[in-house]
Amino acid sequence: MSLVNESKIYIEGIKQAFDEMRHHKLRTALTLLGMIFGVGAVIAMLSVGEGAEREALKMIESMGVRNLVVNARTSDGEALKSIREHSIGLSLRDVESAKDTLPFVENWSAEKQVKTFSLFSLEGRSDAQVKGVTPSYFDLSALKMSEGAAFDSKDEAHYRQVAVLGPEAARSLFPQGKAIGSVIKINHQWFTVVGVLTDAQNGKSKIQGVKLGGERNEVFIPLATALKKMNFKSLEDELDAFKVSLAEGVEPSLAAKSLRHLISRRHGGEKDYDIVVPADLLAQHQKTQQIFNIVMACVAGISLLVGGIGIMNIMLATIMERTGEIGLLRALGARRKDIARQFLIESIVISATGGVIGIGVGLLLAFVISSAAGWPVAWSPFAIVLALGVCMTIGVGFGLYPAKKAAKLDPIVALQRD
Repeated sequence: MSLVNESKIYIEGIKQAFDEMRHHKLRTALTLLGMIFGVGAVIAMLSVGEGAEREALKMIESMGVRNLVVNARTSDGEALKSIREHSIGLSLRDVESAKDTLPFVENWSAEKQVKTFSLFSLEGRSDAQVKGVTPSYFDLSALKMSEGAAFDSKDEAHYRQVAVLGPEAARSLFPQGKAIGSVIKINHQWFTVVGVLTDAQNGKSKIQGVKLGGERNEVFIPLATALKKMNFKSLEDELDAFKVSLAEGVEPSLAAKSLRHLISRRHGGEKDYDIVVPADLLAQHQKTQQIFNIVMACVAGISLLVGGIGIMNIMLATIMERTGEIGLLRALGARRKDIARQFLIESIVISATGGVIGIGVGLLLAFVISSAAGWPVAWSPFAIVLALGVCMTIGVGFGLYPAKKAAKLDPIVALQRD
């Protein structure tokens, strides 16, 4: 048989399959529901999973995979006084000691939040947080400037009163958009704006105690200036956090153990700090995401299995209804493989139709989840191809038995049942 004739047979088979679906609208619709919900679940699950994965990578990049983050634990009252008997808290001396004694430390940055009760310019006011940071903070945190430039080591060495604004803080303080070179007042001190950060969105605000995306509504000043000219409580930590970057080839987990041992000795064994290992967070997230994908795939698989059973059921019912037709076709010369092919085509068409509708439902469901729960989603072509592939597989798998059963009908017996 030529390729053209073969193609015509398949096209006619597809047309007949759609005719059967239109002829039994309600039954077809009920059969399609299993496929629609199953494929929709697959699409939504993979879209949410892909979005979460991309956001996790974005968060880890902002923290730095080759970095270690040390945070001060907050305590107050008698607990803080007890800790201060053995430890002065997180300080610049901890960072300097790490740099001097640990050979794998390449660079470092430190930060301290300033308690702000007044922040305004000649054009507007802002509720932004003010943070004292070292010049290296911007590089280690992967922060870029949209205007101006960050302050440098000279600014810090001379305690200059300069500031870098997050994009949201810049819009609040300077609605007209002319921030560079203008002045802002932080508490009782005037600062000159030298830079504005780019507006990088981040869905998560915090991971393992590390604040993310907060720089959008923050004002950065030199750490030395903050420690010298701003007021802090006598017993509080000199630093809120510091970050060290590791040399290539160094295992972050092992480096964290060495750093923890060093700080523990300097702090008299007090557990007044936490060490965050971004590389470990990434591995943990990937493991959690993998478990989530497996669970959701099982749920979606059950829905698709139910849909496949529904397809098999409707095909068996169709065979019972069309027994006479099958007998007539066989009597007119149709071969068993022709009968089997027609019923297999109908099964595949039903599953493919459910798959296409399910893709639309899945995209809509992912959008609803994103809007209602605030979860990130990412449209993955792989998810769509996978869903259609699964549909075709189910169409073949669950349509094969009914097709073979139809092909095996004895034409004489089939005609007698009509």
